[in-house]
Amino acid sequence: MSVNSSITFNSQTGRPEGWRNGLLIWLPIITGLIVLYLPSLVDLLRGLWSTDQYAHGPIVLGIACWLIYRKWPDMWRAGEGQSTSAAGWPIFFVGLLLYIIGRSQDILLFEIGSAIWLLASLILLMRGSAALKMQWFPLFFMLFMIPLPGAIVDALTMPMKMAVSYVAENILFWANYPIARTGVILQIGQYKLLVADACAGLHTLFTLEALGLLYLNIIRHDSLVRNISLAILVVPISFTANVIRVMVLTLITYHFGDEAGQGFLHGFAGMVLFLSALLLIIGADSLLQLAMKLRQNHGSVPGTVQK
Repeated sequence: MSVNSSITFNSQTGRPEGWRNGLLIWLPIITGLIVLYLPSLVDLLRGLWSTDQYAHGPIVLGIACWLIYRKWPDMWRAGEGQSTSAAGWPIFFVGLLLYIIGRSQDILLFEIGSAIWLLASLILLMRGSAALKMQWFPLFFMLFMIPLPGAIVDALTMPMKMAVSYVAENILFWANYPIARTGVILQIGQYKLLVADACAGLHTLFTLEALGLLYLNIIRHDSLVRNISLAILVVPISFTANVIRVMVLTLITYHFGDEAGQGFLHGFAGMVLFLSALLLIIGADSLLQLAMKLRQNHGSVPGTVQK
């Protein structure tokens, strides 16, 4: 099966001039996907996505849709004159089966995850494998909006909360604050604070990992080593950002009282989490760039001119 189209390309931008018209071809497909997943999205917005742990879900979905639209011209150009792939049919039926099972049995991992399978299959069937390569990151990014099984979340969240609580306690103790810890409960002065899942859980790690990968995709470094290194560093960066958030909430409660810690400033601490994580990611990226430049200069031959 082959694709026949009469789309021309702009000589200055290199992008297909008629790619927006191609969206009209996809309009019935997009409408069908909206009808299929709208009940699921409504259930999520009324349920999990309204909680602190999964509040990143609609943000990830919105960014993924923007990324797909952003890569749409490149996808259209990549599929120009290329054969479509029959491998899209088995992927389509797998995705449809996952949706049916997930929707009927209330398994969100299958129900929401099936969207990635269906989108990948439709791109294969409509534009081919080359077009799918153009959209690999938006589809991969959608993984971060899928609710994880509760057993996995519970098994990994408690050790993370213990570690964050331990580090936050020791740093504040070194700063001469009257603080003690029992498990994941911090007591500073007359106040007791429970380190909740939303403050130091697996969901926060996933959200910050998505933030780091989005940063990498937008910056688009040529160095594979730099990209992989920064993606790995997002994990300790996430841990550090969680420690900063817990410390900020603890200090707010200690200096301004329990109402301030649980009120508006609690939401402000969430902003501190993402701001500190973003600054740490940018800082780590700058250090990696500096290290690579120093390595290149160290490996250069004396007496030669570097261009």
